[in-house]
Amino acid sequence: MQVISIISWISVLGVFIGTAALVILLSAFNGLENWVVRLYNAFDSDVKIEPAQGKWINAIEFPGSELKGLKGVEQISGILEENCLVMFGENQYVCTMKGVEAGFSKMTGIDTMMVDGSFTLLKRDVPMAVVGSGVAYSLKMSLDAIDTPLMVYVPKDNIGSTLNPEDAFRKQGIFPSGVFEIQPEFDTKYMIVPLSFAESLSGFEDRFTSVEIKLSENADQAAVIESIRRKAGNKYTVKNRFEQHELLYKIINAEKWAVFLVLCFILLIAVFNVTGSLTMLVVEKSADIRTLQSLGAGKSTIRKIFFAEGMMISLIGMTGGLLAGLLVVFLQGNFSLVLINEIDAYPVLVKLKDLLAIAATVVAIGALAAWLPSSRAVSRRSLNAS
Repeated sequence: MQVISIISWISVLGVFIGTAALVILLSAFNGLENWVVRLYNAFDSDVKIEPAQGKWINAIEFPGSELKGLKGVEQISGILEENCLVMFGENQYVCTMKGVEAGFSKMTGIDTMMVDGSFTLLKRDVPMAVVGSGVAYSLKMSLDAIDTPLMVYVPKDNIGSTLNPEDAFRKQGIFPSGVFEIQPEFDTKYMIVPLSFAESLSGFEDRFTSVEIKLSENADQAAVIESIRRKAGNKYTVKNRFEQHELLYKIINAEKWAVFLVLCFILLIAVFNVTGSLTMLVVEKSADIRTLQSLGAGKSTIRKIFFAEGMMISLIGMTGGLLAGLLVVFLQGNFSLVLINEIDAYPVLVKLKDLLAIAATVVAIGALAAWLPSSRAVSRRSLNAS
């Protein structure tokens, strides 16, 4: 009997560990997803509109005034992106110049991601540039070099052969005002400048490569975006934050549920220890089963007794695992037990739907594991075992 008790507690421990691992890992994936979304939200706007075909949006034809009038739309900014060569002293780097309208920082959280200087695009009506940390590093750029501007070169359109390579470029100087650092995809690619500077340097006026929109804080985003799509028509594609980086979010979500399935398989093996312990218990209690039958207990009653025993093992392990997992997540969130880099703690986030999914999975597997031996509890073999 003591051996059966030990095996039962081993089964409880297996369910406990599997459940706790599910809680911790799913919370870690939720936290990582939330952390990535926060980083991308610092650069991306709520809604991005791009031409369905070609590169350009005609600013005159674009229904900007109609979109501004929609309920839930707080701000609209035309965007002009163009590849350029940037030189700082003798150092040079190819990046993307992003021209934005005034108030762009209010549409995103980029002003909270500054690691040097400030997010200033106009200083006494003089255009300034805000540079990604990767771009600044490659240029060996310093904000203290007040006599050295960034020289920006943009290729001219339809330029024929020329003896002087510089004739193939428009160039203009601009002083940097700050450096932002979000993540390498942005840090090594972008230099943000006023839209007027980008238009002057590229030679394109009344043209945008995209239009970005900020929605009101309490707006029904799905409804507002649907209204924007109707107003914009088929000439433009309208993307929310998720759709702007759809592949990234799908990969994160797919990894999360792939880990969930792997852990469920491990949990399945752990829970099926219950089958072994219950089978041994049925053999051990054969005489008691016959006594219960003699007293009038039906087959269903005996099945329920052993089924309840198996479910009790699973539920005790699941409850303990949920509490232990939540405790670890709490400690990580408040005391930073594990760091994702030298400064930031690995993010964790508990979602109720994940806890319900874990509980439902453990209960389902536990029910299956308990049903198999309990269904044999009144079989001829179990009765004759002793």
